[in-house]
Amino acid sequence: MDEPEIMMKEINPADPPVPLTEAAKDEIAALALRQRRANGVLMRGINYVGGQVEDGLRMLPAGARGQIDEMARVALRQSFDAAHKSSKGIGRGIGSDRVHKILATLSGALGGLGGLPTALAELPVATTVIFRAVHHVAVTYGEDPDAEATRMECLAVFGAGGPSDDDDGVNTAFIGARLSLSGAAVNGLIGKVAPRFAAVLSQKLASQAVPILGAAAGAGTNYAFVDYYVAMAHVHFGLRKIARIHGEVAVSDYFHKVLAEGKLPQT
Repeated sequence: MDEPEIMMKEINPADPPVPLTEAAKDEIAALALRQRRANGVLMRGINYVGGQVEDGLRMLPAGARGQIDEMARVALRQSFDAAHKSSKGIGRGIGSDRVHKILATLSGALGGLGGLPTALAELPVATTVIFRAVHHVAVTYGEDPDAEATRMECLAVFGAGGPSDDDDGVNTAFIGARLSLSGAAVNGLIGKVAPRFAAVLSQKLASQAVPILGAAAGAGTNYAFVDYYVAMAHVHFGLRKIARIHGEVAVSDYFHKVLAEGKLPQT
C-alpha cells in the first residue's frame, strides 16, 4: 500500500514565522504536560485488567488476531467518511467532549453485554464516536470543519497509538504538514495509523471479552479511550495552531525539548 504523500507547508519569505515568544513557549509546555497526563490512573488500570484477558486472546488463531487489524482499517475508513455527514444537521448538536464521552460509554456498555461477539460488532460505533470527538477538537482550534484535510489530520491523531508507557504520543511529523487529498493518500494514511489503533482495540476487546462483566469494562474503556484521544487531539491541533504563527520546526523542536528535559509546568 502506498504511503501518503506528505508535503510541508511552504513558508512565504516575505512573511516568515514569528520567533517563539515566552507566551508561545508556555502554551507548548502546557500541551506537553497534557500529553504526559493523558495516560492517567484510570488508563493504567484498564491496561492492567485488559492485559490479563488479552493473554487469552493471544491463544486465538492468527486469522482472528489479524481480523482486528482489518477491522481497525475498516472502522477508520468508515469514520473518515461518516465524520463530515455526522457534523451536519442533528450532528451539530453533538459538540462537546462530555457528550462524546457519554455516547462512547453507552456504546461500550452495550457492546460488552454479549462478550467478544458484541464487542466486535460495537467497534465501528466506538471508532466513529472517537473520530467525531477528535474532529470537534480540531474545529475548536480553527481547522475548517468541512475540509477533507481536517479529517486527514484527525486520522493522524489516531497515529498517536495507545495510552501505554512505551508510546511516544503525538507524531509531530504531521504538525504543520499539508497532506495530499487523493483517495490513495487517505488509504495510505489509514494503513499507516491502523496498526497502532488496532493495538488499542485489542486492549478494549480484551476487557470486554467476558459477557455481562464486559459491559462495565466496555463502558470504562470507551470513556477512557475518548478521554485519551481527545487529549491527543488537543495536543495535535494546539501545536498546529501555534505552528501557523511560529513555524512547525520551532514548535516541534521546543515541544520535544520540553518533553525530553521534563520541564513541565507545575499545575
